[in-house]
Amino acid sequence: MLLLIKRLAALWMLVPLLISCTTYRMGMQSYYDDLDTHHYDKALQRLEKNKKIKKDRNKLLYLMEAGKVWHLKNDFEKSNFYFNEADGFIENGHQSVGNIAAANLLNPMHETYLGEDFEKFMLHYYKALNYCSLGNIEDALVEARRISLDINKQSGKYHDKKNRYSKDAFALNLQGIIYELGGDINNAFISYRNAADVYLQANNTYYGVLLPEQLKKDVLRTAWQMGFTNEFTRYQKLFGEDFKMGDNTATDLILFIEEGKAPVKSQQLIHINYNGNGKMGWYETGGAYHPFPFDYGYYNINADKLTSFRSINVALPNYIIQTQSLQHKSIFINGHEYKPELASDINNLAVNILRERFIPELSKALARQLIKKGFEMAGEKLAESAVDTHDSSNLSEAEKEEKRRQKKKKAESAGAAAGFAINLFNRFSEKADTRSWQSLAAYISYVRIPLQPGSNDIVLTINGKTKHLQVMGGSGLQMRSEVFY
Repeated sequence: MLLLIKRLAALWMLVPLLISCTTYRMGMQSYYDDLDTHHYDKALQRLEKNKKIKKDRNKLLYLMEAGKVWHLKNDFEKSNFYFNEADGFIENGHQSVGNIAAANLLNPMHETYLGEDFEKFMLHYYKALNYCSLGNIEDALVEARRISLDINKQSGKYHDKKNRYSKDAFALNLQGIIYELGGDINNAFISYRNAADVYLQANNTYYGVLLPEQLKKDVLRTAWQMGFTNEFTRYQKLFGEDFKMGDNTATDLILFIEEGKAPVKSQQLIHINYNGNGKMGWYETGGAYHPFPFDYGYYNINADKLTSFRSINVALPNYIIQTQSLQHKSIFINGHEYKPELASDINNLAVNILRERFIPELSKALARQLIKKGFEMAGEKLAESAVDTHDSSNLSEAEKEEKRRQKKKKAESAGAAAGFAINLFNRFSEKADTRSWQSLAAYISYVRIPLQPGSNDIVLTINGKTKHLQVMGGSGLQMRSEVFY
């Protein structure tokens, strides 16, 4: 009975923890609902009142979400205030020893969020759009140069491996557009060429995106403009394009179209088995078994600890796709039709980048659970050793034996209760990091449209929904975006 009471008490103490076991998305749902219905002022109010996202470890998410909402409200200056803050936050790497320790002992949601790799490149995209909308081409060019720095970091992170997300073709393409906006055709060519090379090295498809026809044209056009005959000929053969220099492109509009909702980061439980002799394996949801190498020495885990379990569950993040496919799009202007091309597939990026780091994430989660298991065993032993009895020096041998038996029983009971409580805590504190910048679009397409001097009426149709855009031509190359949920 005493043991049962202790277990129930331990369970009761964990009720607040059980209630708090929600994903990041669930805690932000009302905010995203307001975004979906274009109630941007309400969304901002919810953002400011949400205690969860205002925590220091979630500050980057707050800054990125605030920047996105102000961008949607067309307040580009305020939007870039938040995006620049987000950029600085990432650069400074605001990690504390306490947060890292909590992440290792409890779960990674306690660690400071510093963004997915592709989210960092999306910051450049929105900041460049904002600067161009403000007519601030100089700062947009600074953003273009910063893309190069982040591409170099990304390449170094994965040693430029072809099967890893070591470059971002969309960011390189965007970089070329920004340089062209600034009249720097030489650097525009280099960026366009680098973007095209990423596609070519990946057999013309990079994370769900085919090498855009527009990018081919931009590589050839800027090579021709710079007089790079050898490069022009080389890429003309690689693309199989019969390129002809068209009309002046200095008054074109580059229109980005964002559609759908980015995937939601959720949680999955992975069942891991230990088969002895250091051999580990995990099971897929469908039942398939996969062995995997676990470098326990890297995590300072003694090999003896591996024998303390036969199977264990760990929580890992996974993405749930919200927008399954691209919608049909067409653009009419001045009697001509133009077809946007896919430039970034965030669905594909998010899912596959997470898949690429599956084994490292699995190893970290297992190490965390083994450390917890160690605390559980230590707690049991501590509770057992804490059990005391009265002085038994005046008792008979039979009475002493009975006391020893009772002491052992109490110690085992106390140890079991302590182990049970710590085990429950370990189980329910195990949680995947489900944080992500979820106000991003699922897909970004783009199209280059020639403008006439004066007002141009652009008719954009997506899945039967029509939007009219009024754009003034004759003022140089322009860049803007439109959003369709």
